[in-house]
Amino acid sequence: MRALRLFLLALAASSASFAADLTSLQIHVTNDLDKPVDNASVIVKFVEGRSITKLGTKIRKSWEVRTTQEGMAKIPDIPKGKILIQVIAKNYQTFGDYVQVDEDQRTVDIKLNRPQKQYSTHAQE
Repeated sequence: MRALRLFLLALAASSASFAADLTSLQIHVTNDLDKPVDNASVIVKFVEGRSITKLGTKIRKSWEVRTTQEGMAKIPDIPKGKILIQVIAKNYQTFGDYVQVDEDQRTVDIKLNRPQKQYSTHAQE
C-alpha cells in the first residue's frame, strides 16, 4: 500500500513538472502595410526539447492552424523549446523561421511580404 502511495505521488509530481514545461503560443500575422492576413496557413513544428514524463525521449509534434480575420492563430499548449514556424498565404511570400520559446505565454509577430518581381539572367533581345 505504501509503495502504491509513493508511486502515485511521484506520478503526480512528474505530471505537475511537465505542465510547467508547457507554453501558450499565439501567432499574429500581418502584411507589409500592418494589416492582418486572414486565412493564412500556420504550421508549428516542435524541433528540440526533452520530456521529463517520457524519461528523456525526444518530443516531436506539429500543429496546423489557420489565422482568423484579425490575423491571429492560437496554438494549443506546446512544450517549451525550439520550434519552427511556417506561414503560407495566397499572394504573399512563404515565411519560415526557428523561434526559441521559454515563456509561459508568448505572442509571435510575423510580417509577410508581397512576392518579388521575377527577373531573368538571360539577356532580353
